[in-house]
Amino acid sequence: MVVISDEDFEAMVGEVFDGLPDDMVEPLQNVAVLVADQPPGERPRLFGLYSGHPLTGRGFYGFGELPDRITLYKNNLAGASADLTELRARVRVTLVHEIGHYFGLDDARLQELGWA
Repeated sequence: MVVISDEDFEAMVGEVFDGLPDDMVEPLQNVAVLVADQPPGERPRLFGLYSGHPLTGRGFYGFGELPDRITLYKNNLAGASADLTELRARVRVTLVHEIGHYFGLDDARLQELGWA
């Protein structure tokens, strides 16, 4: 388990996001990346969660829409990581996985691509 402050974790998430390929992040529109702790006892335990309308399932989407959300669960990511290097790698895989859901990829396809 890695012990990391909320501020340092949020900074890590920002650095990892900024390091993702431009062709992956430039098409993102109206998406908020959030950090939270998943409540104890909530199942399944998740590293991240995409909440919104994937591009492949959208009809009209425009002004006034609430942003889609990618939530990274700090407690689960840190709890499953032995050190900061492993935590950074888990954050990256989780971000890519949840961005994949934004683009309409399901878990099976993300697994095939190595992002699950």
